[in-house]
Parts: sequence; C-alpha cells; structure tokens
Amino acid sequence: MKALFSLLFALLTMVAPAVAQELAPDAMVRQVTEDVLTVVRQDKDIQSGNTRKAIDLVETKVLPYFNFQRMTALAVGRDWSKATPEQKKRLSEEFKTLLVRTYSNALTSYKNQTVVYKPSKMQADDTSVVVKTEVVQPGSKPVQLDYSLEKQGDAWKVYDVVVAGVSLVTNYRDTFKQEVSNTGLDGLITMLSNRNKQLEAGKK
Repeated sequence: MKALFSLLFALLTMVAPAVAQELAPDAMVRQVTEDVLTVVRQDKDIQSGNTRKAIDLVETKVLPYFNFQRMTALAVGRDWSKATPEQKKRLSEEFKTLLVRTYSNALTSYKNQTVVYKPSKMQADDTSVVVKTEVVQPGSKPVQLDYSLEKQGDAWKVYDVVVAGVSLVTNYRDTFKQEVSNTGLDGLITMLSNRNKQLEAGKK
C-alpha cells in the first residue's frame, strides 16, 4: 500500500473550474500536471516534508475535481447500499480525508519524477474516459498511471485511479468488506477516523 501511494503525486493535477470545463480530460490532465509539478519542484518546503503545505495544495487543487462519493461507494462495494444517508456522508468524509492526507504525504516524497502522456481514444460524445499516463522515475521502471474520469455537467471528475494495474478504490475493498463484516458500517467509519487521526499525528 505504501508503495502504491508513493506513486500518486501525479494525482495532484486538477485545475480551476473554467479550465476544467473548457479542456478535454486528457488535455486537462496534461496541463495541470505540468503546472502542479512546476510548483512542487520549486517548493522546497513540500520537498522537505511540510505536510501541512502539501495538504493545502491538495485541498485547493484536487478536492473539487474528484467524485469522492462515487469513489467511496466503489470502495465499500455492496455494503454501500445498506448504509444510511448519514453513514454514507460520514464514510465519504473520512475516506476523502484519508485520500487527501495520503496524497499529501506522496507529494512530500517527490523525487524528480516526470510524466509521459499516452494518446487518447476518446470520442466526442463520451461521458466516461480513461486518461493513460506513465510515471518515469529515475533509476526505476516506468509505472503506468491511469485516471478514470466521468463527465458531470460541463466538468470532468476523477472517480478512480489505476496504478500499475491496481485500482485505487478496489484496492481498499477487501479491507473495507472485512471491517464491515466484523464491526458493521459504523465500525468502518471508526476505523477510517482512527487512521486519519494517526496520519494527522504523523504516524505512518
């Protein structure tokens, strides 16, 4: 899991709403990836492990452009349909917080990676698309990093990320399913809350 998330720095690649509405998803990913990486390369505080600054960057650039409720529903799986509206709200909030803090930690691990963008096969009337990229790391093999996006109104939102063939949301599914089986949906909420508290306290 730690290795998986260390590759997710490129997730921090969203853009202001006006640009998000004007650009196709592949063009959006390309433009904002380069914009954000430029910031990270120049920000010595983030590179030195300033998690608070990284979190601020995530909250500013990422949150409006991820569909966290759908991501949570996919991660929880069939048990999502059993959750009350309040449980769904709590689960989405805690999962969002977990992902934001995880991404922020990944940002502080940036080590001169670059991104190669693959040609898009998107059709003009598509409302769901996968944008394929490749993360090139010095001294390591390139890692495939694919974004699953869906169109909501005029904007595109990410609902899953696949790293080296492993889906981010389904990667959590077995853990979530086991926790619900053992302690129920409220137990899963508690588990996520406790994990977020550990991350906030700086525990890995």
